[in-house]
Amino acid sequence: MKNVLIFGGDGQLGWSLKKVVGNTESLFQYHFLGSKEGDVLDVASLDLLFQKYKPAYIVNCAAYTAVDKAEEDIDAAFDINAQGAENLGILCKDNNSCLIHISTDFVFDGIKTSPLKEEDNTNPIGVYGLSKLKGEEAIRRSDCEYFILRTSWLYSEFGNNFLKTMLRLAETKKSLSVVADQVGTPTYAGDLAQFIVYLISNNKSGRDTYHYSNEGVASWYDFAREIFAVAKLDVKLEPIPTENFPTLAKRPAYSVLSKEKLRTDFNYNIPNWKDSLKECLENIKSCPIKT
Repeated sequence: MKNVLIFGGDGQLGWSLKKVVGNTESLFQYHFLGSKEGDVLDVASLDLLFQKYKPAYIVNCAAYTAVDKAEEDIDAAFDINAQGAENLGILCKDNNSCLIHISTDFVFDGIKTSPLKEEDNTNPIGVYGLSKLKGEEAIRRSDCEYFILRTSWLYSEFGNNFLKTMLRLAETKKSLSVVADQVGTPTYAGDLAQFIVYLISNNKSGRDTYHYSNEGVASWYDFAREIFAVAKLDVKLEPIPTENFPTLAKRPAYSVLSKEKLRTDFNYNIPNWKDSLKECLENIKSCPIKT
C-alpha cells in the first residue's frame, strides 16, 4: 500500500481530508501530521519522515494564514509559506514523491474583473499573498512533480472560518455589517478535499498549477446573507464598503478563480457554492464539531 503524508493535518483542510478519506475505499494509506510531528521547517525531521514512509504523495496544507498578522509577523509567514514549501519540494524531488500544494487567490491583486486564470499575472498586495507566491515559485524551481492548487475563501465545519464566525455572532447579534465590495467564491473545504483525494486515487502526476474553488460568485455580504437564510437565522445585514471596515492587510477586490483548465484536464464536476454551503450547514447541524 502506498503512503500519503498530509502536512497541516490539524487544520480545517486537514480535518476535511480526514473525513473524506474515512469515507473512501483506497489503496493509499494516509498519515495526518500536525505542526509538531510534521514541522515543514525541520529538514532533518522531514528527511526521516520521507525515509520512513517513502510517500507517493505529499499534501501540503501547512500554512501561515493569519492575513493581517502576517503584515507584522513577516518572517514567520515567509518561513512557513515559502521556506516550508521549498523544503517539501526538494525532498519530493529527491524521493520521487508528488507534491500537492495548497495556495491562494491572494497571489493576485484583485484588479482584473473577469475570472482569474492560472496564467494571469500574479501581483500580491500583502505579505500573506507574497509569501504564498514565493512558495509556489520555490516548488517549481525544485523540479519535483507537483500540483499547485489555488483556492479561495475556504470554510468548513472544522476550525475557524467566516461561516462559523457568522453563526457565532448570530447567537448574540441582531444586526451585522458585512463588506459587500470584495468579490470571490466561498469554497467548502470538503469539496477541495474530495478533489485532492481524486488526484491521489487516480494516480495523477505532473507539474502544473490549477484553480479550485466552488462555482459561482459572491461578496462577503452575499455569503453572510446566504448563511443566515439557509440556517433560518433572523439577522439584519447591512452591506458596507471595504473602507468602512479597515484591516491591516489589503484584500483583493476581485478574486473569482476560473476553473476552466481544471474542468477540461480532469473532466471534474465542481459544485456551486450555495449547494455546498447547504451541505456544510447540514453537517454542522447533524454533528456539531467544535474543532
